[in-house]
Parts: sequence; structure tokens; C-alpha cells
Amino acid sequence: MPETFIVEPMDPADGDAVLAIYADGIATGDATFETAAPDWATWDAAHRADCRLVARDGAGRVVGWAAVSQVSARSVYRGVVEEGVYIAVDARGQGVGTMLLAALIDATERSGIWTIQTGIFAENVASLRLHEKAGFRRIGIRERVGEDATGRWRDVVFLERRSDRVGQVTERSTDHPPS
Repeated sequence: MPETFIVEPMDPADGDAVLAIYADGIATGDATFETAAPDWATWDAAHRADCRLVARDGAGRVVGWAAVSQVSARSVYRGVVEEGVYIAVDARGQGVGTMLLAALIDATERSGIWTIQTGIFAENVASLRLHEKAGFRRIGIRERVGEDATGRWRDVVFLERRSDRVGQVTERSTDHPPS
């Protein structure tokens, strides 16, 4: 019988599990340029509190997480975030990423986010497929944008998902005089 997973808001008590899953993702060499997971205080400070989710297996164990970070402090970008989705090694390929990303999209829209962006190593085919299935589109490839810990220069595929519910123009803005 297939495993059943639930997605719910992340609790600070999930911090150790979240960081362990992040460390496993880092160890693959295809998830991020980071070389080590930060401590919880650093991770916590870098991610919006209103859009953090975990997936749990039937035993209540955290098997994946998704969270967003603000891309800029400028008010014009208040609805633009960058996301990360990480799945425990033994839960990959079981639909956890699909569930988390769908729930994250819903959470961001409820929080007024109109654009979610992400950068994925070109070699990370599973993550690219996951995001494209969730409605992200490829914007372009940042060629040789960074050098990883092994000295290899990496291409990063830049993707975004624009909300069809948040940030749509419905009336003329009152911030500008009529033309």
C-alpha cells in the first residue's frame, strides 16, 4: 500500500528535521551552491514565516519541506519570492514534492504573492519536471553563474510561476494620476 503524506505548516520544532533534509539535498551536489546547512536561527531569519510547510509521513516524521524567501526589501517586489523544496532521500519519487509545491503555491497566494521564482541546476531534471508540472515556466538559463564546491561552473535554469489570482490588474491604480 502506498505511503500517505500530509502537508501542514512548519513548526519551529521541525527545525532539526528541516535542516537534516536540507543537508541531504546539499550532499547530492545538484540542489544548491550552499556547502552546509545553516543553524536554525539563520535559516529561520531568511524565510518568510507565513509560507513554510512540511510534509509528514504516516508516523508523523518530516519527509519534506517547502519555504520562501523575499527577493527584495523594495516595496514593488513585495509579492515576489524565491522558493525552495527539499525531500528526504527515502521519500523522493512518491509525490511529496508535488503535494508540497501545490500547497506552497496556495499559501503564497493567500499571502498576496504574485510571483514565485526559483533557480535549479540544469542537471536536476526531477526538480525541473516537478516545477514545470506545477505551472512554472522557464525564463532562461544563467550560464556558468557560479562555481560549486568541486570547482565546476554550473548553469542554473531560472523559472517563475505567476499567479492567476494575485497581482492581476483589475482597475487603474490610485497611485498614479490618470493619463
